[in-house]
Amino acid sequence: MKLFHTSDIIIKDPDIFHGRKNADFGQGFYLSPDYEFCKRWASKDAYINEYEFDTEGLDIVRLSRDSGWFDYIFANRRFNDTLDADVIIGPIANDTIYDTFGILSSGFLDPADALKLLLIGPEYTQVSIKSEKAKSHLKWLKAEKVSVDDSIRLKRTEEESAYQADFAKCMEEIGEEDEA
Repeated sequence: MKLFHTSDIIIKDPDIFHGRKNADFGQGFYLSPDYEFCKRWASKDAYINEYEFDTEGLDIVRLSRDSGWFDYIFANRRFNDTLDADVIIGPIANDTIYDTFGILSSGFLDPADALKLLLIGPEYTQVSIKSEKAKSHLKWLKAEKVSVDDSIRLKRTEEESAYQADFAKCMEEIGEEDEA
């Protein structure tokens, strides 16, 4: 499996215990199989690190964009990692990509409404390397310095604008349902 990680540095030996401990899948090193996604969301003059990942013999949990996924990521955001696995593969929660002003994890929405909002927008996949065993199966291949040109910025801006419009519409619908 080819995987990519965008960073401002080259990462040959990732630290699976550093950073993003409250991210969607708990602690781990986050990658994506989607090179174009990594490039589109890269900062100016970032590196896209490329890896080869051998999944043989690893305990892998695959999640789908559903209520089980929602329950798992929200448990992790409260520092309660409930899955013991080497690798977790599943959708990225869109509120980690787009600005939702903290609404989804604020506790002000009931879980059904928060899930409706998480289902808005495109579905991208993340792969979280969570154990030393899984890390030993990850081989760094190369790093490419990328410059984000105007066409990439425009595509990212258009995607984010469409997401924000859909998010606002869904929030209005939620508000109308609450009034009824």
